[in-house]
Amino acid sequence: MLDLRRLRLLRELHERGTIAAVADALQFTPSAVSQQLAMLERETGVTLLERAGRGVRLTDPALVLVEHANALLERVALAEADLAAATGTITGRGRIAGFQSVALRLALPAMEALAREAPRLRCEFVEAEPEQALPALALGDVDLVLGDEWQHQPWELPTVLQVHELFRDPVHLVLPTRHPAARRHREAVPLAELADEAWTTGHAAMGWEEMTQRICREHGGFDPDIRHRTNDATVGLALVARGMAVTLLPDLVLPDRHPGVVLRRVADALIDRAIFAVTRTADATRPSSQALLAAIRREAAALPDR
Repeated sequence: MLDLRRLRLLRELHERGTIAAVADALQFTPSAVSQQLAMLERETGVTLLERAGRGVRLTDPALVLVEHANALLERVALAEADLAAATGTITGRGRIAGFQSVALRLALPAMEALAREAPRLRCEFVEAEPEQALPALALGDVDLVLGDEWQHQPWELPTVLQVHELFRDPVHLVLPTRHPAARRHREAVPLAELADEAWTTGHAAMGWEEMTQRICREHGGFDPDIRHRTNDATVGLALVARGMAVTLLPDLVLPDRHPGVVLRRVADALIDRAIFAVTRTADATRPSSQALLAAIRREAAALPDR
């Protein structure tokens, strides 16, 4: 009997290319992935992997099995969704993944509401960036992902996942209260005036960092001097409030009160990001998935200025 979870790992290896990439995406260790794939080889009785330099590649029988795995996993997901829909009750487990700001503003209020509206649904949350959460969703490890998509950085998602855009989140230029540019410009600041400033942003290759680099180049004509890196917007705001940096931050991560800093627009630019929810396409009729998405949509619509 073939194990569906091991089939998922084989499919992920086919899509990602290396055992290390599969392990990183699914929060496993490389040795655990290798052990599971070795067990799948014993179940099938054929060689599925062969050495290729310092890595591995799928054999021809493995590629045949991947094609069947895609069909099997899709049918299982559809069967589970149809069975849940037939009962007409909201039960089971609803697992949401998202980063900090969407957790605080969307996921947690939605889960609180569902505790009253659907008490038989066990809601769980895990903090994760889209880079980690979306592969987990495709594998069935979570049921709904809250993510963001920056301008000119669209996600390429497989057809097994369905995107639901919730709202556009405007991006602000954040300056210390006494910054000369903030005093000169009450609404919008020409970004070129900040070419010599120290900047704070996210870690390399993350959406916040890439957005900052691109906006400074396109609208200011310079590469920002990034001296501080943090994925915590609270730390970024503290750096700005102390006059140690400037930054660009989306509205959703900003607190209601932010002493020591002022917000301005970037002159001659409209900068925002999309906040979205992602579910599995096969779960469209599943009552628990419908309840999760509906609760998230309500919280998004209730946010100020949305």
